[in-house]
Amino acid sequence: MSLRPLREYRAAVTEAAEIEVDGRTVRLSNPDRVYFSARGETKLDLARYYLAVSDGIVRALRERPCMMHRFPTGTDGEKVHQKRLPKGAPDWVKTVRVHFPRYNRTADELCVTSPADVIWAVQMSTVEFHPWNSRAADVETPDEWRIDLDPMPDVEFPTVRRVAAVAREVLDDLGAVGFPKTSGGKGLHIYVRIRPEHSFTEVRRAALAFAREVERRAPDLVTTAWWRKDREPGTVFLDWNQNTRDHTIASAYSVRGTPEARVSAPLRWDEVPDAEPGDFTIATMPARYAEVGDLTAGIDESVFDLRALLEWAERDEGVPDEPPEV
Repeated sequence: MSLRPLREYRAAVTEAAEIEVDGRTVRLSNPDRVYFSARGETKLDLARYYLAVSDGIVRALRERPCMMHRFPTGTDGEKVHQKRLPKGAPDWVKTVRVHFPRYNRTADELCVTSPADVIWAVQMSTVEFHPWNSRAADVETPDEWRIDLDPMPDVEFPTVRRVAAVAREVLDDLGAVGFPKTSGGKGLHIYVRIRPEHSFTEVRRAALAFAREVERRAPDLVTTAWWRKDREPGTVFLDWNQNTRDHTIASAYSVRGTPEARVSAPLRWDEVPDAEPGDFTIATMPARYAEVGDLTAGIDESVFDLRALLEWAERDEGVPDEPPEV
């Protein structure tokens, strides 16, 4: 991988740059456009970050339908949610077609297979990557169960960390291996690889059964309430609904659209008690990645059989059939 200016620097401004990665050459226009106002990082800085964590971001996105969250003028400007691949993409950028039953429409979404795809998406002003929890081979059968710890307004991050510890206890009881990461915002995510044998509805039912068990063990800290108005402001919502079809959250190693260029950063479990979301940015993550490597590297070898949770779901009553929030 290398960077090569197309034009000579004049007054510290480069009109375009080329990035060579995996045998592809990606032209990066406006590389000095400031994308993150807190420290002044640019579009080129964003591309360099994704190169630094290329193995990790590709593992997180590989062969999944992926929504691109684009910021054409930087993260202080308008945010564009892009499901369909923009026109003019190189023929080597792969897509996967997904169907949206509510509107009876289809979309050809980005399907990352290499770092070059990620850098091309950066060229298209993509900051955040939001993949499905299923893959192109069978988009209707998830292989990833996502646990989203979403704090309500009165919750500080130490409480989120406490809930994560309870969630880990339940995972341990199940014999499941969870891979935690910061959300890049105020919460935490935990990902569990599962066998691609169940529908979105079944994965969602299992996720709710898990969330209810965490709620039983920490009733003063956790809520699974359907509607936001029913959630106490001092609780953490275990958002089981993130496992609904076509619901997506920022992937591991995805940058978030914040002025500080925060990153959704994978953690070791022993790091969770002291983790702070603001510690992980495109300024700090390359050195961290070089030191600890990809902390999600073992996720595909740690596959959980969801049937145990589906048995828990059977004992519970009142599991909704349809997602309450879209």
